[in-house]
Amino acid sequence: MKKTIFVVDDNSTNLAVAENTLEKQYLVITFSSAAKMFAAMEKIKPDMILLDIAMPEISGFDAIKHLKESKRYAEIPVIFLTGITDAKTEAAGIELGAVDFILKPFTVPVLLNRIKNHLHIDEMIHEHTEQLCKRTDQLQRMQNAIVFTLADIVEKRDANTGGHIERTAVYVKILLDEMLKRAICIDEIKNWDLDSIVSSTRLHDLGKIAIPDSILNKPDKLTAEEFEIIKTHPIAGERIIDNMIALSGDGDFLHNSKLIAAYHHEYWDGTGYPYGLKETDIPLQGQIMAIVDVYDALTSRRPYKKAFTCEEAMELIKKDSGTHFDPRIVELLCGIKDKLQLAKVRLA
Repeated sequence: MKKTIFVVDDNSTNLAVAENTLEKQYLVITFSSAAKMFAAMEKIKPDMILLDIAMPEISGFDAIKHLKESKRYAEIPVIFLTGITDAKTEAAGIELGAVDFILKPFTVPVLLNRIKNHLHIDEMIHEHTEQLCKRTDQLQRMQNAIVFTLADIVEKRDANTGGHIERTAVYVKILLDEMLKRAICIDEIKNWDLDSIVSSTRLHDLGKIAIPDSILNKPDKLTAEEFEIIKTHPIAGERIIDNMIALSGDGDFLHNSKLIAAYHHEYWDGTGYPYGLKETDIPLQGQIMAIVDVYDALTSRRPYKKAFTCEEAMELIKKDSGTHFDPRIVELLCGIKDKLQLAKVRLA
């Protein structure tokens, strides 16, 4: 199948010469202005664009800026066909994203060879990009499989918290979406990979692997000594993830997993554990996990307690605003209780 090449020039003679030169090997479509080219691109996406610089209304430089700002068109190779020969103009064009300059009047062999070479390079880039995307997808699936397996191991050891890990992941996603929508802590979360954060939450109780079954699954209220042992699970989780980081490197996923595992039992007023951090010294990932963790615990039945309604849970969480939780996040959570209720029903 022939490659499609757009040729854009306000000079009809130049368009005719280019078309006659290229039409045997390529599907050539000519335009007398960049505006006409953009109109056509709504229906046809070319494999390459040959673009004049000095054109009225929309110059070649303005046109390439627009192309490179578009996700759909940014990767299309652009070659400038121009009579301008100064080095400053050429440097500016290359900086804007052009792959080459061909001076007019051009010779047939030069034009054909340059186009052929750049189309070949473009094909190689697309091929390697596709391979990289496939490899990345495979690695992501492998990471997800490991995360789900670890989370499943933890949850099956703790007979009292069935479905807790998946519910809290869903609640965190709802909460993060609302934080973005309302611009709460926006300076911090705007650069987060939200999918990575949500996936990381599944390892928040990883340290419970180190807690004896007799304590983890005790149906009665824990003694003070037993509770002290339970309180070691954030540090245990942090250490396990530290070992993962040492072996594989500190990517976003493991970084977030570590913050969530280590700090989801810290209190806004500094009375939490294991480190007794206070207010904004507590990483935001840990604060978000903390309130979601408590909400799910309150609204879930345990051998030693009934499941509170969503309204009852919200009232209890409100009482801990400014002590256990950041007041801003408490207010936000209470504002999305309907969404949380719907999610709980869906996951039941």
